Amino acid sequence: MDKITFCIPSKSNLRYLKTCIPSIRKNAFRNDHDITVFVDQDEDGTLKWLGKVSKEYNVKILVNPNLGESLYGIGKAYDKCIQDATTDVVMVFHADMMLGKHADKKAYDLLKAKTAVCSTRVEPPLHPNNGEKIIRDFGMWPEEFQSDAFDQFVETQLDETKITEGIFATWMVYREEFLAIGGHDPILKSCREDSDVFNRMLLAGFTFKQPWNSLVYHLTGRGAGSFSGDEKRHQEWQKEMNNSTKEFIRKWGSNVLHEPLMKPIVAPKYNIGIIAVNCNEKLIEVLEPWCDLLRVDCDFTNYIKEEQPNTAFDLSERVVKYQNDNKFTDIFITIDGEKFSNEDFQYIQQMSQIIEQSASKGEVYHLGNLVVKVNSKIEYQQNLINI
Repeated sequence: MDKITFCIPSKSNLRYLKTCIPSIRKNAFRNDHDITVFVDQDEDGTLKWLGKVSKEYNVKILVNPNLGESLYGIGKAYDKCIQDATTDVVMVFHADMMLGKHADKKAYDLLKAKTAVCSTRVEPPLHPNNGEKIIRDFGMWPEEFQSDAFDQFVETQLDETKITEGIFATWMVYREEFLAIGGHDPILKSCREDSDVFNRMLLAGFTFKQPWNSLVYHLTGRGAGSFSGDEKRHQEWQKEMNNSTKEFIRKWGSNVLHEPLMKPIVAPKYNIGIIAVNCNEKLIEVLEPWCDLLRVDCDFTNYIKEEQPNTAFDLSERVVKYQNDNKFTDIFITIDGEKFSNEDFQYIQQMSQIIEQSASKGEVYHLGNLVVKVNSKIEYQQNLINI
């Protein structure tokens, strides 16, 4: 196989890197792959350790230019590693992962133009499995990683021929094809950035392949903070996840959608306006991410003041006073805040799929307490491919 570049962001991930990097050098098909680590945060001596071992493991170190002041974000960190790479092929890797024997070669064997190849995760029994990964306990923390037992398990899987269409880190692509769609979206700093880029890859014509003989052991979100066992890191991650989820919805008009085996589903993106009468600030908070224009009959200045720092979207363009104006959107949804129910909100969350499957141009529909008028069914998701 050709030489590739492993791209690894680190946010005070020293304890994970100490296990991750040696696993790449031990188990990769080639022992001369490039490894690039982007240090986004260093509160644990990451840079000091990398400086000591960079020659031994042949690691290139990139550093957040504002280290200690602000975070670059995992998406931008990946993009910096990829832009800096000198190989044609790059492999996005997490600091809390360990490479299985020849996982690089097994993935590379399936790599073609406009293809993203995803290694299969082996994880400890912490999270539900819909069939997209393998549950085996080889340790909950990097210091407990049972490398010999994992290696033995990997040996039993090397002749596996199963291939599915999942996409999740770690994944391998041709560098130039990834950069051609603009990399990761910077509005999704450290959460949902992967779901966004997978949607865009799918729309750009990428094929996803997940070989089940290319294995990585994944400690399930320890590096990012999604694992609740690290309380401080988890609280920071939860806040960022909440904000990024709203950004994703504002952009795509739907939640993250995928098949059970992790192939993305992209719902149509429509131009939706909501008119909310008898509205209040709480209802604004609920509705605003789910439409392109929210027209309300109550004061919204406090909502914009509190929420604007959390979003890259201009909320003054998204929330306006309802004055019987003629602001146009392709689809109008009218809501009475005094009657709005949980069932109505479920309709709002599924509106893209409902319109795609059931609505016709020029018709008016009643869904629960919602009145939906469809002026046009123009879809805009293809406009979201490139950054």
